[in-house]
Amino acid sequence: QVQLVESGGGLVQAGGSLRLSCAASGSIFSIGAMGWYRQAPGKQRELVATITRGGATNYADSVKGRFTISRDNAKNTMYLQMNSLKPEDTAVYYCNADIRATPLSSVYNYWGQGTQVTVSS
Repeated sequence: QVQLVESGGGLVQAGGSLRLSCAASGSIFSIGAMGWYRQAPGKQRELVATITRGGATNYADSVKGRFTISRDNAKNTMYLQMNSLKPEDTAVYYCNADIRATPLSSVYNYWGQGTQVTVSS
């Protein structure tokens, strides 16, 4: 059983910072690409940033220069450092990962339960 658990969300004023974490646990042989997504009320879920196992990153235009995605492969953990937060960053943030449970198993895609980020103006 694989689980992704996000933490670090909360309420912050505009211009402030938050650091989200996503910890993967359970039966894990390897983790491939990981990513952060967000969903604001009444809107579709959108990509925020992704990172490969080797560390290559990709960001949505709306967060470039403000957010930094990183990961610690030894700890099966991914992070999102969010600086210069804006009210429009308010959303539930979800982590996502491609995980292989055993050397012979297929790769499956997993989602966390989400963590709320609220930015006040």
